[in-house]
Amino acid sequence: MQQAGTENMLPQRIQAEKRRQPSRFSIQSVNVLLGVLLPVILLAVWQIAGMMGKLNPTLLPTPGVIVQEFISLTASGELLRHLEISTWRALLGFLLGGGLGLAAGLWVGFSYKTERLIDPSLQMLRTLPHLAVAPLFILWFGFDETSKVLLIAKGAFFPMYVNTFLGIRSVDGKLFDVARVLQFSRWQMISKLVLPASLPNIFLGLRLSIGVAWLGLVVAEMMGSSSGIGYLINDARYFSITSVVFVGIIVFALVGKVTDSLVKLLERRLLRWQDSYRGGDAS
Repeated sequence: MQQAGTENMLPQRIQAEKRRQPSRFSIQSVNVLLGVLLPVILLAVWQIAGMMGKLNPTLLPTPGVIVQEFISLTASGELLRHLEISTWRALLGFLLGGGLGLAAGLWVGFSYKTERLIDPSLQMLRTLPHLAVAPLFILWFGFDETSKVLLIAKGAFFPMYVNTFLGIRSVDGKLFDVARVLQFSRWQMISKLVLPASLPNIFLGLRLSIGVAWLGLVVAEMMGSSSGIGYLINDARYFSITSVVFVGIIVFALVGKVTDSLVKLLERRLLRWQDSYRGGDAS
């Protein structure tokens, strides 16, 4: 009887212990609160300092003024119009540059001869900054959309190329021994072994490529454009409307964060099968 009573008490103790332990949801909530605490404090200090006249409103407007400017630009439709134009430019440039980077990374990654032939030239071109080549793109292609999209594509190409190449070359050699034992054909080896093992690097290249595409967009629109968020920032800088400059910067930051989060979500879904993958699930 005593043994049976002890066995009945064990599940109750386990349940009580689980109730005393903090849930995963509560831990995540605390982490989120800690993450936003510092920005909230900084914004509050910034707002108070501005209201007390400690800051030059022309150089550093208060968060309240920036929010009012954001609401005004959104209500007039001007912000959304510029954002739509910028998004299309970034998307086209990313698809062009990222797609070519993926293809080149696969090609060079699978061929040592191709690597020796074109990789040195690509690595040299990779070091060229956007600001150095932007005037050439404008001279060659004018101020229309072609120069902007190609400049964005130039930036998006290299992160995708480098990470795809490294992903293929970093595949564990032991996996190829397994493929030989299973008598995989070359296509089966590529599709079932190399590409799945390279996906983490490819997704890293994807995320970096998107980020660089937005950087290229800023340069392209500030160098020569009559529309887009970059143009909005440059025009506001010319007339010393700092609040609009902050609005443009915030929009770029938010859009960049949203696109990166979408890629991370896709990455999390496609890489659940990997034992070493902990994206989004690690505490």
